[in-house]
Amino acid sequence: MTTTDAQPTGQVLFNPFDPAFRADPYPIFRRMREEEPVHQSPFGMLVLSRYDDCVAMLRDHRSSSDGQNSDDFKEAWQRGDVDADAMLMSTRPFLFMDPPDHTRLRGLVNKAFTPRVVEQLRPRIQQIVDECIAAAATKGEMDVIADLAYPLPVRIICEMLGVPPADHETFQGWSRDLASGLDPDFAVPQQVIDQRAGAADAFAEYFVHLVEQHREHPSDDLLSALIAAEDEGEKLTENELLATSILLLVAGHETTVNLIGNGALALLRHPGELQRLRDDPSLIRSAVEELLRYDPPVQLTARTALEDIVLGDATIPKGKLAVLLIGAANRDPKQFPDPERLDIGREDNRHIAFGLGIHFCLGAPLARVEGQIAIQALSQLRGLELAGEPVYKTNITLRGLATLPVRFAR
Repeated sequence: MTTTDAQPTGQVLFNPFDPAFRADPYPIFRRMREEEPVHQSPFGMLVLSRYDDCVAMLRDHRSSSDGQNSDDFKEAWQRGDVDADAMLMSTRPFLFMDPPDHTRLRGLVNKAFTPRVVEQLRPRIQQIVDECIAAAATKGEMDVIADLAYPLPVRIICEMLGVPPADHETFQGWSRDLASGLDPDFAVPQQVIDQRAGAADAFAEYFVHLVEQHREHPSDDLLSALIAAEDEGEKLTENELLATSILLLVAGHETTVNLIGNGALALLRHPGELQRLRDDPSLIRSAVEELLRYDPPVQLTARTALEDIVLGDATIPKGKLAVLLIGAANRDPKQFPDPERLDIGREDNRHIAFGLGIHFCLGAPLARVEGQIAIQALSQLRGLELAGEPVYKTNITLRGLATLPVRFAR
């Protein structure tokens, strides 16, 4: 198949505006894998849904995370649709960079998120989870998102960075608006784009002041380390410092909120697996991996081909943007036997919920430990059940719940 063969069949399969898709994208993902695994979207990009294709793009050095390499961006620049001054002042995180800048910036923070360092945080994570559960225990009910899934990772990443506890609620709205920035612009209204820009400005202003405080009074935290960081004599620029700080704060909790919420809901909808975990807590590590596969917090990512890239019977042309459907790839039956079934003891679970290659999720070890401790605690609550209909956030890239009401025996 060439790219000209990967044309729409007359019916848009990948339509993020469809309410049914937002509620449950997996039937659509299954159809795309079966009927049109390399889908030419009317929005201009190619959409990939097979596991092997997504893995190949994630690993290929000719696959760029920098959207400025796409033909669409270059054409917009030539038309004058891109604000050059705003680009120069942009606090663009290394998530959207390629080597060598990506390698340099990621290397400055990588040591703070190694499995060994994260394991040292396990007692503190357990303490926060115990506090959250204890606060809800007297009522016999809770909103898993507001009462556990959100406060846990926020408190941990703020403590790691050196963000004052009193400021946690200050940036909750900013974080929500900025997280929508991972959705492609075609999928969000102008109002949301404006809110996203406002949140970025608010975060930048906040961290400018926080950095000043840490320069004057450095302490044993990640932000102070970044301020003092040098990589072969090259310090971060002010914009790089701000962008990295914002990325760590937002990415350090938004996806973990979704992991805990999505995972808890999956178990509640599969009571047999919930009971299985309750009976055998040693399954928690494989359970979290399966929950990540089954309903991943990050549903898609994008790459731009720096050269023509051949994927089996299809070609991604140079300059073309490809959307990789992680949620679809994680349920590809060619990789995962009986992929629609939740199996918390699943073996050989090579999901791509955290990505692959040089952009493999920096915070994966931390997210895993937070997810294990939080979901383990929830599974041990007697009589745990839904106390109302869960509500999803409108994000497409980051699939997660806004509310998840539950009740349990006091």
